[in-house]
Amino acid sequence: MSASLEPVPYKSSPSPTNGTSNDGKVQISIEDTIKLCHSVLEKAGYSSQQAWTITDHLVDAEMRGHPFAGLARVLSIVEQLQVTGSPKVQPIEVTRSGLTFAHLDGHGAVGNLVAYEATRLAVEKAKAAGVAVVGANGFWYSGNLAYYAEMATREDLIVFIASNGSRIVAPHGGYEPKVCTNPFCIGFPTDDPDQPIIWDIGTSNIMYAQVVLASRLGTSLPDGSAYDSEGNITTDPLKALQGALTSWGGHKGSGLAIMVQLLGIVAGSAEPTPLLSDFGYLVLAFDPSIIQPLDHIKGYANDLSRSIRETKMLPDQGQARMPHERSSHNRRRAKEQGFLTINEVVVQELYKYNKAQLTT
Repeated sequence: MSASLEPVPYKSSPSPTNGTSNDGKVQISIEDTIKLCHSVLEKAGYSSQQAWTITDHLVDAEMRGHPFAGLARVLSIVEQLQVTGSPKVQPIEVTRSGLTFAHLDGHGAVGNLVAYEATRLAVEKAKAAGVAVVGANGFWYSGNLAYYAEMATREDLIVFIASNGSRIVAPHGGYEPKVCTNPFCIGFPTDDPDQPIIWDIGTSNIMYAQVVLASRLGTSLPDGSAYDSEGNITTDPLKALQGALTSWGGHKGSGLAIMVQLLGIVAGSAEPTPLLSDFGYLVLAFDPSIIQPLDHIKGYANDLSRSIRETKMLPDQGQARMPHERSSHNRRRAKEQGFLTINEVVVQELYKYNKAQLTT
């Protein structure tokens, strides 16, 4: 990578060029962010195409305002490869396939590649047959489920996605980790392919990646989000990594987390799922026009969206939003500005890896 991609201090107000701010953040152009991310992943051992697939996912998360799932995840990927060795060379394998179903074995690959391929296959089959369910296992880090949901909504498909993983989260009322952060996602198409309705949540109060990023930056966790190994509430990310995260939504969120863990087992994960290994990913996609005309569905979706936004709000509350609306707004704004504001520690670590011409 050329030296021109190094961030330099701003001499004026933020613009679509690289620079540092005085709050521990770095402003770097989207173009240079993409180049940096891709270069580090290539030097970590990924092929150019694999690096582009992962980069597109992580930069999209950064643009949508999820830094823990963005460039910081590149560091986590590289660090995991330092433990496990170079990226697995065995291709992602389709172990079974039919008109409306498939299963994939990632053979130890990172989930950004495996879940992408599983979703691509689900979309392809749902477009051809009206409905499809695809499971995948043999991977780590499932990534941001909204990214995969948009792959389906852009094709006018409705999608349900669930992904499980290692024991990190305690069931409601306990403090021993039994399930993963277990994200669950529903995607719904609209007339605007850049503004789908997507509900993507983790079933813990914070995500594992947020804990890792907090430990990297030396910051605290939100109150009530984690326990230490003795069952005491903690804001220390290092103690949380030895304890457990709290479940979201009390017993309701805890129940959803357990069901997602089971869906991951259907996809092929083991129980318990090994640490950062052999996660499960299940995606169900279908064409809503097999049930109702698409124009009818989208029309009523528009009516509901408008009604939600017109909700009379309580004092000190902003306008009601539809799920994914803020993420889409953040992405549009980032593209218009041409730059991203990223934690300086993360960016400098990426430059360090890049200059070292990392091989694992």
